[in-house]
Amino acid sequence: MGKLNYRVVIFIFAFIFGVVFSIPSLLQSDAGKKITLGLDLQGGLHMLLSVKSDIAVESKLKSIGTTLKYKLEDEDIIFDSLKIADGVVSFELLDKDDLPKLEEILKEDFKDISIKRDGLNFSISLNQKLIEQTKENAIKQAVDTIRNRLNMYGLAEPTVAKQGKDKILVEIPGVKTSEDEQRIRELIAKAAHLQMMAVDEDRASRVDSMSEAEAKSYGDIILPDVADPKERYLLHSIPILDGSMLVDARVGYDSQTNRPVINFKLNGRGASIFGDFSGKSVGKRMAIVLDGAVYSAPVIRERIGGGSGQISGNFTPQEAHDIAIALRSGALLAPVQVEEKRSVGPSLGEDSIRASSIALVLGFVAVVIFMVLYYGMAGVIANVALIANLFLILAIMSLFEATLTLPGMAGIVLTVGMAVDANVIINERIRELLYQGASIPKAIEQGYSNAFTAIWDANITTLIAAVVLFAYGTGPIKGFSLTISIGILASMLTAILGTHGIYQYILPKIDKSRLSYWFGVDIKGKK
Repeated sequence: MGKLNYRVVIFIFAFIFGVVFSIPSLLQSDAGKKITLGLDLQGGLHMLLSVKSDIAVESKLKSIGTTLKYKLEDEDIIFDSLKIADGVVSFELLDKDDLPKLEEILKEDFKDISIKRDGLNFSISLNQKLIEQTKENAIKQAVDTIRNRLNMYGLAEPTVAKQGKDKILVEIPGVKTSEDEQRIRELIAKAAHLQMMAVDEDRASRVDSMSEAEAKSYGDIILPDVADPKERYLLHSIPILDGSMLVDARVGYDSQTNRPVINFKLNGRGASIFGDFSGKSVGKRMAIVLDGAVYSAPVIRERIGGGSGQISGNFTPQEAHDIAIALRSGALLAPVQVEEKRSVGPSLGEDSIRASSIALVLGFVAVVIFMVLYYGMAGVIANVALIANLFLILAIMSLFEATLTLPGMAGIVLTVGMAVDANVIINERIRELLYQGASIPKAIEQGYSNAFTAIWDANITTLIAAVVLFAYGTGPIKGFSLTISIGILASMLTAILGTHGIYQYILPKIDKSRLSYWFGVDIKGKK
């Protein structure tokens, strides 16, 4: 035998690495990182959601009203009757000397919005182009937000994708109990729309006898208490600030009651608005509203700086955790509702795994037999590299806890053929040189050198296609491209580097008189 070379050492290390880190997935042991099976292999939850994008337009108007109110107060502009009705934000300017400052604000911050003026009365509305853009943004934002929530929840590789004009497809593998399903549905559908709203102290005492229409005429809204829906609050309809200014939300525990609470933090602008309002409203109440329900309405005792706040309620730790996830991932601009729901059973997965496993084993065995019969010991070496390649694929996917789908299994089967292809090219180049009378060392070295360009070009072009599929594909497409990508990289390591090192190591044992045994060709160049 020859001396150990760096190629053999790397190959042995890669083989051991592949075996060790693929064991948890192969044995499905509790210890270690494992490959996660996708929806089509282990069952789970399939949902089709619709987005109520019209409500996103209303939210956009409220956001405009909040910004406008802050800007007017910040510039000490005197105004009255700021309210939202019939898709219009309206207000009255009380001092005409403030008109230049107001026009400057409208020009800078509301240049893409329709503004109408009648004397000192102003009306702000969204044009049709902005309405359509707001609806489209609501759907895109809903896709991103739902995906973020499911990732934060800890679910492996959920599929969240836009379908049609206003639908969202959600597929979540591994959801087996009705309790988990209900919790995930609530997490997905939760608007997580946080608002801080001022209580209308002048009319609050009449809230129980006031109708929604009367409250609307004052620019107010009536919202229930989350713990006792019979208790109602009369709030100014334009929020002080909303969840778009929130940067973090974490579960904590009240020091007195030891019950879960949600501590939140605002960005710089939100902290500034919060501080200014609290400083001007000492002795008045401010309601913390989440998804249309009042969680608390404390009296402001002093100016609140720092941009931090707390949401308290009768939360269970699980509810507080889910609400914090929803707040951190961002509020839905428009609510979603479930149009279609299916629970996919694991029986399909078991059949798919069995069929794919049979295909993998049969394909692998066929390739192994062909390589041995056609190339002799060179085929055996190629098969060793192929086995190392399979272990490496499983090990790398296990380390990243990747999700294996049915197309992913098809990718592994395809990788078996692709992985051995490099060795076929190398062996053919070696045999061609042996036909021409080259010495064994020269045939091996030049065989690898001549084959490298073809192998490199073919693998790189395939890898580029796989990367594009992974970047722009969703769900099963990603799984297929991932296994192909890992398989290509592993095959280049095992076929080009590993087998070359093995040949260098066993070179002293290769007998020129027995080339049919080593390479499937005799000294005269006949098979």
